[in-house]
Amino acid sequence: MEKRISSQKITPNLWFDNQAEEAVQFYTSVFKNSKIGRVSRYTKDGYEHHQKPEGSVMTIEFVLEGQEFVALNGGPLFTFNEAISFVI
Repeated sequence: MEKRISSQKITPNLWFDNQAEEAVQFYTSVFKNSKIGRVSRYTKDGYEHHQKPEGSVMTIEFVLEGQEFVALNGGPLFTFNEAISFVI
């Protein structure tokens, strides 16, 4: 089991259709003190619900200047906007 990259209690969660990996690569290239952590991938289980290819990125944990974030490829249900959700 992979170790979490932070013990932060509230984590901002950024919802993407399928651009999470590209977004995380961009964000971590802009901030000097950044790192990419655990990457979770979709499996064939639940395909009828998530409609994502097996092995594609589901979530990516990353840190920017000490702040932990999660990027989620959650599909087109919600469009990327200024809203924020927290994983507690």
